[in-house]
Amino acid sequence: MTDYPYEPGHRGIDTSIAAAESIADQLPKLQASVMAAVLAAKDRGVTGDEIAAHLGWERHRVRPRTSELRRLGRIADSGLRRPSQMGIASIVWIGRDYLNEEAPR
Repeated sequence: MTDYPYEPGHRGIDTSIAAAESIADQLPKLQASVMAAVLAAKDRGVTGDEIAAHLGWERHRVRPRTSELRRLGRIADSGLRRPSQMGIASIVWIGRDYLNEEAPR
């Protein structure tokens, strides 16, 4: 296994390992881009789909980065939900500085 979340994770399958290796040197920049999108939303927060739209990325590129940033303690689940493009409730991510510690997570 990797040094997740400091290195991209994988599932131990050859294609997953190759995908993780292909972005390893870009990981700090990718995480910084997602972090900037979360912080730009301030206390309103932002969903994965909204991050993807903000960055001009495919949606599947965002979720691993939000998982890494959550694990690093830089972002948190705000407790709010907004519909995704598919109409499914989606986590609204928020920067730790905007988190109301009294709200349940």
